[in-house]
Amino acid sequence: PIIPEFLYDIRHPDAPLASFPKEPPTTTTLPPCKRETTTPYNGIDITTPGYDNASWYAEREERHKELVEETVEVGLMFASKAFVQLLANPIVGPLTHKIGYSIPMFTGFVIMFISTLIFAFGRTYPVLFIARALQGIGSSCSSVSGMGMLADRYTDDKERGNAMGIALGGLALGVLIGPPFGGIMYEFVGKSAPFLVLSALALGDGLLQLVMMQPSVVIEESDPPSLKQLVMDPYIIVAAGAITFANMGIAMLEPSLPIWMMDNMGASRWEQGVTFLPASISYLIGTNLFGPLGHRIGRWLAALLGLVIIGLCLLCIPMATSIQHLIIPNAGLGFAIGMVDSCMMPELGYLVDIRHAAVYGSGYAMPSVWVSPLDPL
Repeated sequence: PIIPEFLYDIRHPDAPLASFPKEPPTTTTLPPCKRETTTPYNGIDITTPGYDNASWYAEREERHKELVEETVEVGLMFASKAFVQLLANPIVGPLTHKIGYSIPMFTGFVIMFISTLIFAFGRTYPVLFIARALQGIGSSCSSVSGMGMLADRYTDDKERGNAMGIALGGLALGVLIGPPFGGIMYEFVGKSAPFLVLSALALGDGLLQLVMMQPSVVIEESDPPSLKQLVMDPYIIVAAGAITFANMGIAMLEPSLPIWMMDNMGASRWEQGVTFLPASISYLIGTNLFGPLGHRIGRWLAALLGLVIIGLCLLCIPMATSIQHLIIPNAGLGFAIGMVDSCMMPELGYLVDIRHAAVYGSGYAMPSVWVSPLDPL
């Protein structure tokens, strides 16, 4: 949530967005009083359409136009990760079949660490754009190899669902802490602070990978299914499509909602971050609840209910007129996305098991390949 305002402040170093008053100025007039009286007169605040008010309204309209135009650049920056990930996934998936999952996962950590440092010290749009694009490669390496490794380690369908629910809960924890942490740190400490903290955490994660996983080459004996075979499988298409449409809503909200809140609600930096908190908390609950529960009630049914809830929540968000009105739709959105993700991710592994060879890299490259082209919307 800090990127839209930061980009605005880059263009207006002398008039940052936070310096603009939320309300028009008022003029204070003091009624005339007689010299001989000892009773004081109280000043009365009177708002008049004078020069100050006219300039305030003109500046507000100008900032509104600039924020609307900025949505294009913010959208392109967010889309750069999706586009690069779209190109990287078909490469990373088959690569895991040849060298195993641990080396691509560690490579993803290295790339994410570098991109986070670039975000911390970048001060121009092209530099931030490159950092965001690098995240696409790192995310592809981490997500494809991570999910593939879980599917490979947990062959039982129920255990696999529980393990992936926990893994997605870890994703939810990052999403839970990230927006409010970034917004608060940006407002009270500075723009570089949250990224430096993330870099330190990423470094710790890399050290844990070196100690626990000891990355090495592992060659799969069975022939993996090609990406073309997976794309032609109708069940995998439906499962990947469910993940696509479940995540498309939040992908559109990430770049657009903070700008919309700044423009229509005058939201501060920390408020832009906190508004994603209900979605993150409910996503954490949904993934941990429907990891094991989806196996009992049926994963396809749970995913269907989740998609219906997502549609209803997305319809409610444009109707909000205050930050409080966003709490329930965002909470419902996060919970429903957790339902779909925790049910369809293990289902993809199960489909690869029963319909193709038990080699999972390309299978888990599919959801991101489907989601990535839709993220720029």
